Amino acid sequence: MATNWTDGRKKSFITSLIRAGFRRWPPKYEALAKAKVGKKVNKATGRMAEHYKCAKCKKHFVGKDVQVDHIKPVVCPKEGFINWDTFIDRLLCTVDNLQVLCTGCHKVKTDKERQERKKK
Repeated sequence: MATNWTDGRKKSFITSLIRAGFRRWPPKYEALAKAKVGKKVNKATGRMAEHYKCAKCKKHFVGKDVQVDHIKPVVCPKEGFINWDTFIDRLLCTVDNLQVLCTGCHKVKTDKERQERKKK
């Protein structure tokens, strides 16, 4: 029952709901379009697939191997969570704050941000 949820669990649930909406945010698709390098053979399947250039390592990857990343994090590692208005404003940003990263580069960046938040 939701009434027994801790504040942390409620915050996590709300964050998840809001982030799910980002999946359909138009600037996200603009960032993907800018990173397109064209169709090439997917080495894993042998089929033609759209490829995207990682903004960090500059290699080319199929769509399932890239993620749209916020250049300036939604939750700043130094400030932490401020409030919902700030979270939403940062999440639903313009394309100039978005970049396409391969899953490996995105993981490295995210892990670094998490470590920085833990130091706070």
